[in-house]
Amino acid sequence: MKIPPRLQPLVEDGLIDDVLSQLMSGKEASVYVVRSGGKICCAKVYKEIDQRSFKKAVSYREGRKVRNSRRARAMEKGSKFGRDEQEKVWQQAEVDALSLLAKADIRAPVPYGCFDGVLLMELITDANGNVAPRLNDITLTRDQALHHHELMINYVKRMLCIGLIHGDLSEFNVLVDANGPVIIDLPQAVDASANNNAKWMLERDVKNMANYYGQYVPELLDTQYAREMWALFEAGTLKPETELTGIYAESDADADIDSVMAEINAVMEEAALRRARLAEQEQVD
Repeated sequence: MKIPPRLQPLVEDGLIDDVLSQLMSGKEASVYVVRSGGKICCAKVYKEIDQRSFKKAVSYREGRKVRNSRRARAMEKGSKFGRDEQEKVWQQAEVDALSLLAKADIRAPVPYGCFDGVLLMELITDANGNVAPRLNDITLTRDQALHHHELMINYVKRMLCIGLIHGDLSEFNVLVDANGPVIIDLPQAVDASANNNAKWMLERDVKNMANYYGQYVPELLDTQYAREMWALFEAGTLKPETELTGIYAESDADADIDSVMAEINAVMEEAALRRARLAEQEQVD
């Protein structure tokens, strides 16, 4: 296929040998199947900030540390240099998150590097070597849904143990290969300890998983894994090996106005994100 302009510099520099096909084009990025160093992989081309659907990216960026003080000041002022630097931080966040997930034994694509707004990473394939489908595009049995949900809760728990929350986890951001679910799309991953929105983002992520798998296993809809995890995380007792029950007894102190408003905001934002994902899928189809 014709080489997209954003990939041309990587071809010229020898980072990409050939562009084989376009995998998808969404509101946040376009993804291509490429050959690099004799290996078939993905090239994720991030779109400019004014073209992305993440209008509330500031809530995800809260708590992210920028070591260079000049960059930090420019980002705060919103200058062109600052916006460019913010884009680099946004893109690097996904590379960093993917690297951390690999070390924590969480299934996600292996990153190979981010070059000029293009993330090269592992291509996830199914048992036949084809591009793995999204969770939203497959049908599961009850037993498969139970097993996959258990895996996903374990991944979310392990992420929280290393201080990360996906922030946009849904059936649209999970691929399924021969070994089960694989988490993708992490530029918005948040710092669980430094972001004031972390708790309700965690709850939204876990609720999305319960809602999806709950269509096959209705009893999952009543589980409270997010609140159980968060309580253990706040107490400093959440470990990768911690066995979760999905049961959480809420105290009167927990049911305050702030938590209610946070839940309302989470529902509203989730509805907006889901509409955007569905619209994106219709474009691909």
